[in-house]
Amino acid sequence: MATTKTTSSPAPCRDGLDVLKLASPNGIVTKPLLPHPPRDARPGEIPIIDISAIFGSDFAERQEVASQIRKAATSNGVFYISNHGMPEQVIGDVYKSALDFFRQDLETKLKARSPNTDSFVGYFPPLSMKINPFEGKDLKEIFISRYDPSLDESVASPDDIPETARKHFHYKDTPWEATNTVPEFKPALNRYLQAGLRLTRALMRSIALSLSLPEDYFDEKMRYPNLLTNVNYYPAMKEARNVAGAQVPGFGSHTDFQIITVLWQDSVGGLQVLNNEGEWIHAIPIEGTLIVNVADLLQRITNDVYVSTVHRATNTTAKERISITLPTSFGGHETAQVVETCFGPDGSKKYEDLTIEQWSTKRLEAMIRIETQSHTA
Repeated sequence: MATTKTTSSPAPCRDGLDVLKLASPNGIVTKPLLPHPPRDARPGEIPIIDISAIFGSDFAERQEVASQIRKAATSNGVFYISNHGMPEQVIGDVYKSALDFFRQDLETKLKARSPNTDSFVGYFPPLSMKINPFEGKDLKEIFISRYDPSLDESVASPDDIPETARKHFHYKDTPWEATNTVPEFKPALNRYLQAGLRLTRALMRSIALSLSLPEDYFDEKMRYPNLLTNVNYYPAMKEARNVAGAQVPGFGSHTDFQIITVLWQDSVGGLQVLNNEGEWIHAIPIEGTLIVNVADLLQRITNDVYVSTVHRATNTTAKERISITLPTSFGGHETAQVVETCFGPDGSKKYEDLTIEQWSTKRLEAMIRIETQSHTA
C-alpha cells in the first residue's frame, strides 16, 4: 500500500528524521518520523487479544485480559480484539446500508447535514473536516450518530435521567428523516450502537482492572456515556482524485479525543499507526477482529502511563472503503481526574481535574487556535 501524500511536507529533523506535527490540547505536539514508506506490522507488533473472558465469571481470566491490555496500552496504545461479541449481522447491516447511503448523489446526502453544527451529528461531506492543521483537508465522508438513552438497555426510563446528564445529549439533532432514502440505515446504526454500548462498558471494566482499580471503577461515569457511532466512507482512488487531486489525505494524522476508540474496517484496509520508532505501520484488517486504540483522555487520566495512538487512514485502492468507529468517553457531566494508581512516585499528577464538557471545549479550541497559527506562521 502506498503512503499518503499531503499538502505539506514534514519538518526536517536531525539524524535523518522528519517531524510529524499534531494538534493537542496543550499546543503543537511533534513526533519523530522515519523518512520511508509505511510497512506491514510485524507479528505481535499490534497484539491480538482474545477478550472473551471479560464477559465471563472467572476473575483470574478477566485479570489476564486486563494485563494484556495494559501491556498494549503502555507501548503503542493499539491492539486488536477477538471474540468481542459484536454480531457479524449487526456489522454487516451497517456496512451494506452505509454503501447505499454514501453512493447517493451529493445533493441527497447534504440533506442529512444537521443545522446545529455544535451537536456534531449527521452527514459531513468530503473536504469539510481537517483533523490535522498541518496537512490537507480530509477527503473522507462521514455520518455520525450519538448515544440515545432510549436504545440503552440499562436505562429503565429516559425521562428519569437527571437534567445534569441529559443536557449533554445531542441525539435529537440527528437528521434521521433525511436518511429515509436508505430505510435500513437508521435501524442498522441503532443496533450497532446498542451492541457497542455492551462492548465499550465491558472494555472499560477491563481497563479499570488493568490500572489496578476496582472493576466497577468507571461504571458510573459510563452510565450515560458520550458514545458516538461514526460511519466513514473513503472513495476509490480514481474518484478521490476527481474530487481534490492526489495531495489530499483520506483522514490526516491525529490522536483521538476520547477515552478509547473501537474500530471495524472492511477488507480494503488503510489504517496506519505510528510506532515508537517513528514508523508508519499498516494495521491490516484481520477477519473477526476489531481494533482498539487509546485516546487522549485515557492518556490524561493515567498521567501519561497509557499512550494515545497516533494514526491516520487512507485509501489508495480502486475500491471504496468503509470503517465504523465507536469513539467512547464518559458522560458530558462527569469529571475526568488522574487515577490514584497512576500518580507519580511523589504522589504528583500532571493534569488538573476537569469535566468532559470542559475537556471537549479545550480540545476543540486548541485545534482552532493551532489551525489559525498554521496559516499565520
